[in-house]
Amino acid sequence: MEAHHEESTIDTHLPQQRSPRRLKTRRARQVAVASMILLLAVLCSWIPGVIGTAGAAILPWLGLGLLAVLITAAFLARRVIVLTLVPVLVWIQAMAPSLPGLPVAGAEESTPITVASQNVRAQSGGSAASAGELAGQGADVVALTELDGESLSAAREALAADYPYSSAVGTVGIWSKYPITDVEPLFLGLGWKRALRAEVQTPTTPLAVYVLHAASVRPGHQQDRDTMLAGLADAVAADPAAGLITVGDFNATSADPALSAIRAQADWVRPTDGTLGFTWPAAFPLARIDQVFVRGLSVLSSSTIRAGNSDHLATLTTITP
Repeated sequence: MEAHHEESTIDTHLPQQRSPRRLKTRRARQVAVASMILLLAVLCSWIPGVIGTAGAAILPWLGLGLLAVLITAAFLARRVIVLTLVPVLVWIQAMAPSLPGLPVAGAEESTPITVASQNVRAQSGGSAASAGELAGQGADVVALTELDGESLSAAREALAADYPYSSAVGTVGIWSKYPITDVEPLFLGLGWKRALRAEVQTPTTPLAVYVLHAASVRPGHQQDRDTMLAGLADAVAADPAAGLITVGDFNATSADPALSAIRAQADWVRPTDGTLGFTWPAAFPLARIDQVFVRGLSVLSSSTIRAGNSDHLATLTTITP
């Protein structure tokens, strides 16, 4: 009877000794698997096409998942903590072109020009409010996109007094305190007009302004948008203007591979307000799909603001030649 009692004690004691080790091993495996899944998700943001567009959209938020995995590894699975650093470093590299910048001071002899841009959401009835609020920010140039007949008329009326120079093409419009010349509708590879190029005669130098309303992106349907973005890059590449700015609704997040062509021709403007400059949806911004690019210009500041009742925040960028 005593021998049987001892054997029973040994049988129940061994599993209790092994269980903590098994638990640590299981946690390490789980952290390693999560790290690899997140790494694959980050790598997807570099793949052209639908996969890259989806990967770029979630790329900023993958940082939260990577932070959680890194903290979990530090406290519960230290044996794989080095492995978790791999996706973190790759994520930092993928996010680097989309990170915020710092405001700079302009030269005393230069004249700062502030360009405001917003998708005012057609049929929202808020274009007049958006236009008025952007004007109230001291914008020298106001660019509005997703305009229909009614919203275009309302914006024209709201801006007429302070912006005597204007032009509209398709779903986009531009208003300026300075003379506008050489307005050119842009088809950008499509059969309809959703973009324009205008030359604004600022006190310092002529400024080429591109206003874009890119085609929408839906699951499995983004070719029109990609065609427009490629066409915009070609137009900018061929533009002889010394100073150039491109604003509007690109329907592409900052890290989207579809922006690589325009990035090669102009500088992506980094937000200088300490944020990632998310613009959509306005109620709780999750992505930056309203972009600003410049060439031959210095960016003094760039931020986002709420204006009107659009589902997009507006961008406000101050530049000098």
